[in-house]
Amino acid sequence: MVVQKSTKKAKTTSWGGVAHWYDKLLADDDTYQARVILPNILRAMAIKKGERVLDLACGQGFFTQAFFHEGARATGVDLGKQLILIAKKHSPKEIQYFTQSVEDLSLFEDNSFDKITIVLAIQNIEAPHKVFKECARVLVSGGKLFLVLNHPAFRIPKASAWGFDEETKIQYRRIDRYMSESKVEIEMNPSKRDSKTTISFHRPLQYYFKTLANSGFTVARLEEWLSHRESEKGPRKAAEDRARKEVPLFLFLEIIKK
Repeated sequence: MVVQKSTKKAKTTSWGGVAHWYDKLLADDDTYQARVILPNILRAMAIKKGERVLDLACGQGFFTQAFFHEGARATGVDLGKQLILIAKKHSPKEIQYFTQSVEDLSLFEDNSFDKITIVLAIQNIEAPHKVFKECARVLVSGGKLFLVLNHPAFRIPKASAWGFDEETKIQYRRIDRYMSESKVEIEMNPSKRDSKTTISFHRPLQYYFKTLANSGFTVARLEEWLSHRESEKGPRKAAEDRARKEVPLFLFLEIIKK
C-alpha cells in the first residue's frame, strides 16, 4: 500500500482517500495479494515466533496481520490515516500501527527489527534511498528487508501493454521504454468513473540494486512471481494463459543488511 507524498502539493501517493474501497478489494480471496503475494512472501520470510517484523506502507494491515498470525511481533506503518484506522479496527490489539511517512522512521530506535517488508509500495515512493537508509538503521545486523514490487522490466506505467499477433496467434508484452526513469499519474481504481489518482514511479532494476548497495544492503535472492489467473474459453485463451506463465507480474527481492 502506498504512503508517500509527491513533490506537487496537489497530488499524493497516499491511498488513504480510497481506504474503504481498498479494504473491500482485499476482502476478496481471489486477488493477487491473496493468491500470489501472500503465500510466496510467507514462504520466503520463514517467520520465527517472536521475530520483530515491520510492515512499511502497510495499508489496512492485510499483510501485517498475516505476519502476526505466523508468530511475529508485528508493527505496521502507513501515512494514510484512514487506512491505519481500518487496520486497528480489524487487527488483534497486539499489533502496533503508526501513521507515519516511511521516509522517516525516527519513532523507532536503531536495531529495532529483525525483518522489514515493503509490499507493492516502493514504486509509489518518490525517495526510495531515504526509505532504504532508514530500513538499514532500524534493522539489526544481518536483518532482512523483503521487497515486492510490480516487475519493473514488464510493468512500466503508460509504457508497456499486452499485444496480440493475429498471424502467429501469440500474445506478447510490448515495452516502449525501460532504462529511463519516469513519474506518471495513474488511476487507483480504473474501473470506477472519476477514479482518484496516485503517482507511480518507474525505475530500472539497476537503480534498486545500486541504491540498496549504497544503503548498506546486499541482495541475497531474486524471484519473479506469475499471475494465478486463467482466461475464459475463447480463441485467445491458450495464448493468454501461455503469456501469463512467461511474463511475471511481480519482482521479489530478499535483501540483507551488511
